[in-house]
Amino acid sequence: MIKKDNYKELLTTAKKVVHFIATVLMYSISLIMIIVFLIFIINFIDKQHNIKANNSKKDLFSAYTIVSPSMVPAINVLDVVVTMRVDEPTDLKKGDIITFNSTDYRYSGVLVTHRIVDIEETSSGEYLFTTKGDNNNTQDSSRISFDKIYGRVLFRIPKIGYIQYYLSSVLGWIAIIVVPAIMIIGYDIFKLVKTLKNNDNEGEYSEKIKKEPKKRRFRK
Repeated sequence: MIKKDNYKELLTTAKKVVHFIATVLMYSISLIMIIVFLIFIINFIDKQHNIKANNSKKDLFSAYTIVSPSMVPAINVLDVVVTMRVDEPTDLKKGDIITFNSTDYRYSGVLVTHRIVDIEETSSGEYLFTTKGDNNNTQDSSRISFDKIYGRVLFRIPKIGYIQYYLSSVLGWIAIIVVPAIMIIGYDIFKLVKTLKNNDNEGEYSEKIKKEPKKRRFRK
């Protein structure tokens, strides 16, 4: 059998672990929300400016969850990368990591985040970019034109994609949204019932005091 002191110690340790996990989860979700909010506000302002200037441009900032190990170890699976729009092809250089709409037969039609390994300017003035995943043995089979590029990677947030992946699942949605909501509602109901019960007890006590006959004191 577990001794009482050992049981208390295990309970304390379990509480600390749960508190740590809850704190990390809370800060991770808050970070995601802050990033999404800032990206939305900045992109909205930038888009309004471009509409007034009659310019058609991609979003200034974007965030993408990496689902392939092609850029390991620079970028790992389920890391989130934040990219910034590049307005001119001459702003890009070899070694930059970009997110683009790939025409490679392996990734055709999907967004890919790879590193630029070569840049060529054609006789017509068009820039073509050769890309490669750091973890891939070969370069991407097709070169990328500038209009296919969504942005250059500014920074990555390690493993934050796990939170997004978890929240997108039914179990995660229940664990993060439904269960806490039920707990909060249940706690509020418990407090309300307790308050009403205390008020009833006070009312019964007051009525009891009123009904009791007053004791008279006689002098000897």
